[in-house]
Amino acid sequence: MDYRFSAGEVPLLVSMPHVGTDIPDDIAATLAPCGRLLADTDWHLEQLYGFLGEMGASTLAARWSRYVIDLNRPPENTNLYPGQDTTGLCPVDTFGREPLYLEGRAPDQAEVQRRLALYWQPYHDCLRAELDRLLARHGRVVLWEAHSIASVVPRFFEGKLPDLNFGTANGASCDPALTERVTEAARADGRFTVAVNGRFKGGHITRHYGRPGPGVHAVQLEMCQSTYMDEMAPFGYRPDLAEQVQPVLRTMLQAAIDWARA
Repeated sequence: MDYRFSAGEVPLLVSMPHVGTDIPDDIAATLAPCGRLLADTDWHLEQLYGFLGEMGASTLAARWSRYVIDLNRPPENTNLYPGQDTTGLCPVDTFGREPLYLEGRAPDQAEVQRRLALYWQPYHDCLRAELDRLLARHGRVVLWEAHSIASVVPRFFEGKLPDLNFGTANGASCDPALTERVTEAARADGRFTVAVNGRFKGGHITRHYGRPGPGVHAVQLEMCQSTYMDEMAPFGYRPDLAEQVQPVLRTMLQAAIDWARA
């Protein structure tokens, strides 16, 4: 299976497109050593969000690494942040600008199309089907895009990121009332810094599937990995940190469910 999926009963689907760590053997053979480190993975999010089953939420998590293909990029590979540096549909370098592929082994257009069909499309087919199911059942559904990133990545932003970075495509992907509910819950705790539509405004999934008119409201949360794990290899999970941010996550997601049901 190309993803891990669990169907829930409440009007919430949590998507984790960058948690995958598997790389097919034929692609792994073309990677430079840095590619096998998988440094740019959204590490441990399934563990961090491990309470979702108790809440009755649907979950969808990637199997394949973003180095195989980035599930949160548009299939035509347009830049989501015009004028700013970003990685593409099939990345050729790491966030630290290290070449991902051995010399002459980077994917050509035919290979990109092959990966789109084999690895990108199944995730999106499942995502669309589950949104449609939940929408038919509830009339309104929240799509929560769960992401994480190192708190300092000079390639993409200056200094240290806020702890919790919400993206709603500058308000286009969800009702403003939903944004207010979840960010109020984030700020109420007082221990974590918050940004809304700052450096991260939501990727392809947030922008493409977030359609407030028909009833699909999408929110991306890009968390600093420093809130729950070690940011250096071997990228260990830190229960002592995670137990501080998990209640905030749970409160935000419950607020999203309650809003969708209202």
